[in-house]
Amino acid sequence: MDRILERYERYSFAERQLLANEPELPANWTLEYSKLKARIELLQRSHSHYMGENLDSVSLKDLQILEQQIDTSLKNIRSRKNQLLHESISEMQKKEKALREQNSLLEKKIKEKEKEMAMRPQWELPNHGANGPSFLMAPQHPHLNIGGAYEGESAEATRNELDLNLDSLYSCHLGCFTT
Repeated sequence: MDRILERYERYSFAERQLLANEPELPANWTLEYSKLKARIELLQRSHSHYMGENLDSVSLKDLQILEQQIDTSLKNIRSRKNQLLHESISEMQKKEKALREQNSLLEKKIKEKEKEMAMRPQWELPNHGANGPSFLMAPQHPHLNIGGAYEGESAEATRNELDLNLDSLYSCHLGCFTT
């Protein structure tokens, strides 16, 4: 119980100290108001000078100081921009490296599958035909229709198929992977 009372007295004493330090008199408020108003005017004047406005009343020394501040700010901005560009470039290079590794793995898998298919005897290939023996039929390979109908097909029959045009891919992305 004694600890609770001690804590109460400490907090009430601290609260009284805070209240005593607060400026409650109207004179203090007007003084504070005038200080803040003068600071706002100074900041607005500085801002207009930074924007290149109202420079007629500025002395040569103040203009030189303003120029140095602007130069320093410009150097900081350029430094930050260059840092962000270098970070972006290194990130893109990491992504490119990962994509190249993934591409080489996929190429290896394709070559392995092609070797497996070449090593298999013709009679072990799956039967893609209707009723005939598979060893008499030529193996069927997947075909890709790039923007047009097969012979004998009308344009309406292929209307819902994808039209794969690689021109945009070549123009946009081939330059990205040159070494």
